[in-house]
Amino acid sequence: MPLVAHSSLPSFQRLTHDGLSVLSSDQASAQEMRALHIGFLNMMPDAALQATERQFLRLIGACNRIVQFYVHPFTIPGVDRIGPAKAHVEAHYEDFNDLASEGLDALIITGANVTEADITNEGFFRPMTDVMDWATDNVCSVFCSCLSSHGAFKHFHGIDRTHLDEKQWGVYSHRVAPNVHPLFAGTNTRFDVPHSRFNDVPQATMQAAGLRTIATSEEAGVLAATSPDGWRYIYFQGHPEYDASSLLKEYKREVNRFINNERHDYPPFPEHYFRSAAAAALDTFRADLERALARGNPLPEFPENAVSPLIDNTWADTAKAVFNNWLGLVYQLTDVDRRVPFMRGIDPRNPLQLD
Repeated sequence: MPLVAHSSLPSFQRLTHDGLSVLSSDQASAQEMRALHIGFLNMMPDAALQATERQFLRLIGACNRIVQFYVHPFTIPGVDRIGPAKAHVEAHYEDFNDLASEGLDALIITGANVTEADITNEGFFRPMTDVMDWATDNVCSVFCSCLSSHGAFKHFHGIDRTHLDEKQWGVYSHRVAPNVHPLFAGTNTRFDVPHSRFNDVPQATMQAAGLRTIATSEEAGVLAATSPDGWRYIYFQGHPEYDASSLLKEYKREVNRFINNERHDYPPFPEHYFRSAAAAALDTFRADLERALARGNPLPEFPENAVSPLIDNTWADTAKAVFNNWLGLVYQLTDVDRRVPFMRGIDPRNPLQLD
């Protein structure tokens, strides 16, 4: 399923340079292929804005090539931007009202930077749930990542997230539910996926609200769940879209927070992430850093370039399979008219006929 570079979004050029197949608008118009239009509500912080774009675009572009993908990034009020990130959004993101009028076949909603204990007090909460309410009636399926999943749990089901004593971050082993959901068809029964969050909704709480939990971890809890119908909303608490170095960059940010006295303890390693060689290099850096801080000497440079090649990506195949399954099902279920969520004959109350 090739991506179509239908706008000047710089991520298209970056992904082309990385070897992903991306069609120009002229190439796309010359092909006899159906198109799917996917909304992309990107609420990630400025520093992760474009990286998150590329992560999701890469997964979409890696799907099988029976359709052309038009990805439409947009934002909402309450997600404040400054500097280059603000300029990027103003130059390349679309208007939600226009997209709502034109229609979308599928929708992705990312996580966001949270500052409030009560998620409903976040400035973006009401605009985000307005988008969700529109999507419920107008979009075939919505993929929610991390914070947006917790927002949907609260909005649709009255579920409050639980604040964890410590950040849940690392790469964890998961298993699919005994009755394998079509979203995980063709994946291994056990697979890795990264998590990075301070909040959680337990499996028992989800199931009590009628949600379907479809992949879980003994250490990290629920990875994936769906709305009661099994399809309209796909909820992920983890991050299958992450690059191999995403957690390394998060770890680096936490180290910098320690250096700047924004946290008092030196950050622990993300669990099950750094191999022995990477851990050794980072332990050496920590010793050099603490020595330099104690003596008032110039600080050593964080060894990001040296450590990156030592990190294994053990989740990319699963992520590709999940997105391939999700968008393949969207292709089978949605109407040719992007303003109509389902083709004739599909029951929106049970689109996958799971029961």
